[in-house]
Parts: sequence; C-alpha cells; structure tokens
Amino acid sequence: MTIQQLEYILAVDRFRHFGNAAEHCLVTQPTLSAMVQKLEEELGAKIFDRSTQPIQPTSIGFKIIEQARAVVEHASKVKEVVQEEGHSIKGVFRLAILPTIAPYLLPRFFPKLMEDYPDLDIRVTEMKTQDVLVALATGKVDAAILATVVTDKSLQAETLFYEQFLGYVARKEPIFKNEMIRSTDISGERLWLLDEGHCFRDQLMRFCQLETVKLHQAAYHLGSMETFMRIVEGGKGITFIPELASYQLSEEQKELVRPFAIPRPTREISIVTKTDFVRYSILNMIKESIRLSVPKEMLTLQKTQRVV
Repeated sequence: MTIQQLEYILAVDRFRHFGNAAEHCLVTQPTLSAMVQKLEEELGAKIFDRSTQPIQPTSIGFKIIEQARAVVEHASKVKEVVQEEGHSIKGVFRLAILPTIAPYLLPRFFPKLMEDYPDLDIRVTEMKTQDVLVALATGKVDAAILATVVTDKSLQAETLFYEQFLGYVARKEPIFKNEMIRSTDISGERLWLLDEGHCFRDQLMRFCQLETVKLHQAAYHLGSMETFMRIVEGGKGITFIPELASYQLSEEQKELVRPFAIPRPTREISIVTKTDFVRYSILNMIKESIRLSVPKEMLTLQKTQRVV
C-alpha cells in the first residue's frame, strides 16, 4: 500500500469516474485503474462498485476512503512541516472565501500578492459557509475567509477586519429620503435578499427581526448581490451591501447608500484554519496583505457598531 494508491482512490471517489480521476492525477487511466485494483487485491476488498454509473464506493469502500483521506492528509503535513521550517512562500495554497466577500476583498490584495510571490500558487474557491466548513474538515482547503463565529474546536479563527452592512435604496422608496435606516423601516415585501444559506442574509434577518421575505424573494429566488443592486438602481426596492462594496461605487451609486442607525450591524471577517495547521509563513503573509488592503478604521470594532 502506498500514499500514491490512496491518492488515486480519493480521486476516484471525488470524480466518480476513472478517466476524470486519472486526468486529475496526471496519469493514464490504465495506470490508475491498475493501481486501484492492486490495492483492492492487497486489501482483499472491493473499494468501488464499477457496475454503477457514476461509480460508487462499496460499503467497505466508504470506510477505506475515510481512512485513506486521514492518512493522505497526515502525510501532506510532513511535507508542510519541512516547507514551514524553511519559511517557504511557494507551492499550492488552497483558500476558500464567501461569495459575499470575494468580489470586494480579492481585488484589493490578490493581484499584488500574485505579483510579489510568483512561486506561490493560491487557488481561490468561492463557497457558502457550510461548504467551507466541510472543505476545511476534509482537507480540501488550507484556509478560509469567513464571516461567522466558529464554534468547532478543530478549527481556529483570527479576526481580519470588521465590516458594516449598508442599505442600498431605490430612489422611489419612502426611506430614500432618510439619512439612516432603522430596522423598523424595513418590510419583507420590499427587500431583495440572497438565498438561504448565505450568512450575509442570515445575519441581516436576525438583526432586522424579519421572519420571512415574501414578494421579491419569491419573484427572484436565485439572486446575487450585484443583480439586486442593479434592480435597486432601476428603481425597485431595497437590498444590502457590505461596506467594502461601497468603495467600488460611482458617485451616482453612492447616493443610494444608507447607513444603519446606531448600533450599526457589522460582520466580523476572519481567516480560519484547522488547529493542526502548520503553513504559518504563507498564512501570516496573506493576513498582512489583507489588513494593509482595507481602510484602517475597519481593523477595529467601532463603538457605533454591533457584531451580528
């Protein structure tokens, strides 16, 4: 049994297809199939049911794959320890980030990071919070940028900055004439919010004490923040944006922005890793790059703000 064989069965489990798994592992399909079959013969157990499409693990296969994932992850840690000893800033680093953070934060620091560290291959993936937590637990990502309190004891989080929620209000809305938004001014019928599962939505729903979002959410069920902003600009309803998004707006668009009344709802943006994480040279460099890229006042929680 070799680490390579274990990596092969993990690839087959991921893609549920020998050809795609072989392509991912940069080997021919016959080579990968032969190595998986050799492992099955050594173990005396079938790991995959090849009669199904897509291929499925057998009942014992699920248990073998679970152990293989743990072994491969621990083996990779050995290489990471060696790299970290030399304070290496190179290789592949997998970073997950929420879709409500990525468009506004990544452009501020990522291009310069790529230019300053050409030997570092940071692979960024946008995911919802629950998917991120699974990816961290299974070792599919090395770190994640989240906007939620982490309670899992196998994870550790460090605050990067604090970001206010801002209202984005159509000119035809009654509250457009107000300088600030109060939660009592908001009704579900006029709101455009993201689907359930986005912590950005969940945090706002709790703060504003909204039980349901009715008309608009039903009419436009699958939405993005940018889409909702365009609808508001077209004269319909209210949506919410994170503070960093406001720095990308034109002067005309900024006229639609309204802050909340004090205390202003704010989210805590953190970088999260597993507790056995070892690649701190890269992590610290990323943290420093992010903190230098955001306005200084966002680095601390203000007295007018409340984390939601």
